[in-house]
Amino acid sequence: MKETATRAASWVAEVESQLIAWRRHFHRHPELSFQEEQTANYVYDTLASFPGLELSRPTKTSVVARLVTGRPGKVLALRADMDALPIDEENEVEFASQNPGVMHACGHDGHTAMLLGTAKILSEHRDELSGEVRFIFQHAEELIPGGARELVEQGVLDGVDAVVGQHLWQGTASQKIAVRADALMAAPDTFYITILGRGGHAAQPHLNVDPIAIGAQVVTNLQHMASRMVDPLEPFVLSVTKFVGGTADNVIPGSVEMCGTVRTFSEERRDYAAEWMENIIRGITSAHGANYTFRYEKGYSPVINDEAVTELVRQALLAEFGEEVVEEAVQTMGGEDFSAYQSAVPGTFFFTGIRNDEKGIVYPHHHPRFDLDEDSLALGCRAFVAIALQMLA
Repeated sequence: MKETATRAASWVAEVESQLIAWRRHFHRHPELSFQEEQTANYVYDTLASFPGLELSRPTKTSVVARLVTGRPGKVLALRADMDALPIDEENEVEFASQNPGVMHACGHDGHTAMLLGTAKILSEHRDELSGEVRFIFQHAEELIPGGARELVEQGVLDGVDAVVGQHLWQGTASQKIAVRADALMAAPDTFYITILGRGGHAAQPHLNVDPIAIGAQVVTNLQHMASRMVDPLEPFVLSVTKFVGGTADNVIPGSVEMCGTVRTFSEERRDYAAEWMENIIRGITSAHGANYTFRYEKGYSPVINDEAVTELVRQALLAEFGEEVVEEAVQTMGGEDFSAYQSAVPGTFFFTGIRNDEKGIVYPHHHPRFDLDEDSLALGCRAFVAIALQMLA
C-alpha cells in the first residue's frame, strides 16, 4: 500500500476504531431480510448525529441519507446492504450473534459499518466535494426479490449519475481490492421439481411408478445441459441442491421433490435453461409413466459493471492505493441484487478482500464460522471516500 498519506487515509484513520465497533454491534444483533427494523433504526439514529445529512426511510427497514453540497456537480450513490442469514453462528467471539438462528455470515455487518464511516467522513468534509452523495442502506439483499428493486421503485436513484457498491469478499485476500468491468456476478435463478409417481410396497416395484428412480435420472440428465448443451467457454452452473422423498425402507413413495439453482450471465441463456430443463423432465417422466410439476423462478439479473464508471473507480483506487493493492476481479457465479441499481443508472460493484490465512479467516460466505478481517473495514471505507473525492472533487 502507498506509504504517502492521502486525505482519505488520514480521515479513515480517525474513525477506524469506530468502524470495528459498529461492525461488532451489527454482528451481535443480526436481522433477517425484510426484518431489519432495529438495524435500520440504529443506522438512522447514527446518521442523524452527523452534520448536514438529509435522512429518509424509503421502506420500514431501509435508510437513505443525502449529502447535498449546494455546489453544482454529479450525484453519486453509494450502497450497503444490512440483512443477515438464517444460520446458527459457531464462532466463539465476544461479539457473536445474540439472535439464535440468525447470523451475519456474508459481511453485510461490515458493509453497513463502512458506509456509516464514509457518511461520517464526507459529511464532515463536505467542503471538499461538489454535487451530492447519496448513501443507501438497503434491506433484504439475501432474499429474492430483494430490497434493491423496491428502493429503485421508491425513487432512491432519481437524479443519480452513478452508483457504486462493494462486497467484503472471501475470494480476495485481505488488503486487496478487486475491480472488473462488464460481467462480474451471475443471475441466481431457482427451480422446483416434483416427480409424481405411484407409491407402493418396495418389494413389488413392478406394481409402482418409482419417483425416486425417475428423479435420480432427472438429476443425472440435467447435468448434461452444462456438459453437452452449453458452450464450454460460457459460464453456466446447474445444481440440484435438495432431493426429498420417502418415509420408510419398505415403501416406495408417491412423489419426490427437488430444487436447485441455475447460474448464468446471459438473459438468453436463462430462458434457454428453463425450456430445456422442462424438455428433459418431460421426456424422462413420460418414458416411465410418471407426471411432474416444474417451476422456474428468475432471481436477480447478473451484475454487469458499466465500463466508464468502472474505469473511474479503478483510477480512483489506483491513485489511492497503487497497483500493489488493486487487482483484476475474477468472475463469480454468485448473485447480487446490486444489479437492480445498474438497471436504472450506470454503476459498478467491486470486491474488498477479507481472507487472512494467518488469522484463520478462511471460511466461505454463508458458513457458520464465516468471519472477516476487520483490518479490511478501513480499506473499504477508504475506497468509498477516495471514489467520492475522485468523482465529486
